[in-house]
Amino acid sequence: MSDHASLGNIEERIEAMGEAELDQLPVGVITLDLDGKIRRYNKMEAEMARLDQRSQLGKDFFKEVAPCTANPDFQGRFTELTQKNFGVVNFDYVFKFSWGPQRVHITFIRKAGRNEIDVLVTRLGG
Repeated sequence: MSDHASLGNIEERIEAMGEAELDQLPVGVITLDLDGKIRRYNKMEAEMARLDQRSQLGKDFFKEVAPCTANPDFQGRFTELTQKNFGVVNFDYVFKFSWGPQRVHITFIRKAGRNEIDVLVTRLGG
């Protein structure tokens, strides 16, 4: 199965996945409420960001966890999606970690009827 095909499968099922299944995924997953508070934070994301997985829950993603994302390219797109009932937004981004930049592909997913947005983080080479 290609990475794109497996990512598509994840996109379709993400909201129904339990914690153990999220922790098995080869991509980072952060579920944010519409105010940007972290509701789910999987093992891969914690490893990529070098943060303790459990202690991120309930924090403001844009202020407390990843202030480098508080800009129009990332938070702006997130905010636009909060104004819609559903949608998927894809873009490339660079996380500016203290140990060096990390190029990633970001997918925001908001399913109809949900007051949360799933953020998928896929590392890019280079």
